[in-house]
Amino acid sequence: AAAPDHLFHLRNNFYLGSFQAAINNSDLPNLSPDDAVERDCLVYRSYIALGSYQLVINEIDSAAATPLQAVKLLALYLSNPHDKESTIASLKVWLADPAIGSNAVLRLIAGIVFMHEEDYIEALKHTNAGGTMELHALNVQIFIKMHRSDYAERQLRVMQQIDEDHTLTQLANAWLNLAVDAKDPETLANLVVCGLHLGKSSSRYLSQLKLTHPEHILVKRASSAEDSFERALQSVA
Repeated sequence: AAAPDHLFHLRNNFYLGSFQAAINNSDLPNLSPDDAVERDCLVYRSYIALGSYQLVINEIDSAAATPLQAVKLLALYLSNPHDKESTIASLKVWLADPAIGSNAVLRLIAGIVFMHEEDYIEALKHTNAGGTMELHALNVQIFIKMHRSDYAERQLRVMQQIDEDHTLTQLANAWLNLAVDAKDPETLANLVVCGLHLGKSSSRYLSQLKLTHPEHILVKRASSAEDSFERALQSVA
């Protein structure tokens, strides 16, 4: 039988953005040393997500394990945007170190930092090999930001093959759907109708619908209404 996953609920709270719940429920007994490091990484990343950068910087000392040092670098990067160059330089030195450069959490933090920098190619250098579900999920996000939904879909398929029911797989599927729904005819049609009901301009969505789905019933009705209006104008000219 598989060993129980003591960190399952903690991970899910973090993935779903329930950061305070992750922190409040992190006192878990009987953790192995590796699980304890992963637990601490998730807790400190939750503090980072809540904006408590200095707490993370103060509590992670130089003797901490590599994954925790990587999390501290993320806190340093986000806490002082005017002096991020030194943090990025330190990150690159660590990534080049053969002893720790392949660490999954370090590569994940590198991907997050370089994605913030909008340097997507550099981010993918460290994340594209995957190795964890979080790295695969980050790849999906990076490819979506690069407007390469085809590559994002490939990454999603890899995640589905590993664990179709995983929380990150479900989230990645939703991210991809949101990214490509912009061309979905029913989405565009709904945006047109909502815009009209709210008294807002919906001409952009109608133009997209005309270009991508000229046979849609809403396009045909709009064209018919425009023709009728033109005929009415001509009759009173």
